[in-house]
Amino acid sequence: MSGETILVIEDDREVCTTVQTVLKSAGYNVLSASNGQDGKRLIDSRHPDLVVTDMMMPRMGGFPVLEYLRQQDNPPAVIMMTANEGSRHKAYAEMLGVVDYLRKPFAMEVLLESVRNVMARRRSASGESPAAGDNEDTEV
Repeated sequence: MSGETILVIEDDREVCTTVQTVLKSAGYNVLSASNGQDGKRLIDSRHPDLVVTDMMMPRMGGFPVLEYLRQQDNPPAVIMMTANEGSRHKAYAEMLGVVDYLRKPFAMEVLLESVRNVMARRRSASGESPAAGDNEDTEV
């Protein structure tokens, strides 16, 4: 295992399970939360390298999570997933610092490629060597 940890915040159980399975099979440690409130608690306690979050969820959606992360000293990278087609939402997410914005439905390979790119940039910025998830051709 790479030691890289990804937190998936997604209220749709089926989507969450699929994303977790794909990321685990690529060698990542994966945590999950079904809403932004639980996601914030896991961010504070487990310090993931990457957060993959849905935009619209009960109790707390993805935007408040992004706003919370902006206040952190060393926040994890964030990929946002959404079925929302609005360009204003995408612009706001980018303003809040998301590194990728995936519109549902998307192929799991698209998510994996995004995750690999984010992790490679993080390792490169910190001077680490390549790890799990790099240069793997995973079909889902």
